[in-house]
Parts: sequence; structure tokens; C-alpha cells
Amino acid sequence: MPEETASPATTIPVVEETAHITKRAVETGRVRVAVTTERVPTALHETLRGRRVEVERVAIGRVLAEDEAPPATREEADTLIIPILEETAVVVKRLVLREEVRLRFVTEQVPFQEQVTLRRETAIVERLPPASPPASPQPDSEKETTR
Repeated sequence: MPEETASPATTIPVVEETAHITKRAVETGRVRVAVTTERVPTALHETLRGRRVEVERVAIGRVLAEDEAPPATREEADTLIIPILEETAVVVKRLVLREEVRLRFVTEQVPFQEQVTLRRETAIVERLPPASPPASPQPDSEKETTR
């Protein structure tokens, strides 16, 4: 093999090309789009949750003691209990001595005079002789009686 000797290398400048890409819109055709709406019945299935309220009124009628606090709103299970309070006027019947009427009996004597008409009956009894002469005479022929 031959030996290569080192010789000075000569460099020749070479022109280099570069590529550059650009874009531009080029109309190549047209498209027309028509939109129509179609109605298709479809059943949807979903579970909806909500709450409804059932109102129940319970008559209590209990009078609270004077030192008892009014009951508070409370929940028992799934029930909200709202107490409804009412103030009532209480009429108490008491025997009150309002006054005394004092009657004093005073004996007095007052002269009194009035004209009145009194009725009086008088009976006059007269004995008459019989139609035929009596056998003996009667001495008391007339008497007056006052009644």
C-alpha cells in the first residue's frame, strides 16, 4: 500500500441553497352547507330528588307554668316541630268588698190625720103580730141590734 503523504488541503467555498416554504390560500373549489333541524323523540331516564311538605296540626292545649320557658323549634327524625304559642287573657273571679250599704232603723212618731168614710150596718128587728090574735101577748115587741 502506498503511503499517503500529508499534503496541504485546499478548501473551495461552495454555494449552499436553502429552501423556504410559504403558504397562501388557493381557492380550489366552493362548498355550500345547508343546515336542517330534525326532531327525534327520545326518552330520558333520570332520578330526581325533592322534598314535599305534609302539614299536620296537633292540638296540645297545655297551659305553661309561669316559670316555664316556651318550647323551642325542634326536629324529631324527619319532622320539624314548630310550637305555636298564644297569649290568652285570664279572668279571675274574686270576691271584692266594693261598698257597704248601711240601713239604720230609727223609730219616730209622726201625727197623722185623714178623713175616711166608714161603713156600719144596723139591723132593726120588728116583730109583727100574727094574723089571728095570739093567745097571750108578747111584751117585747121591738128590739134594735147594732152590729
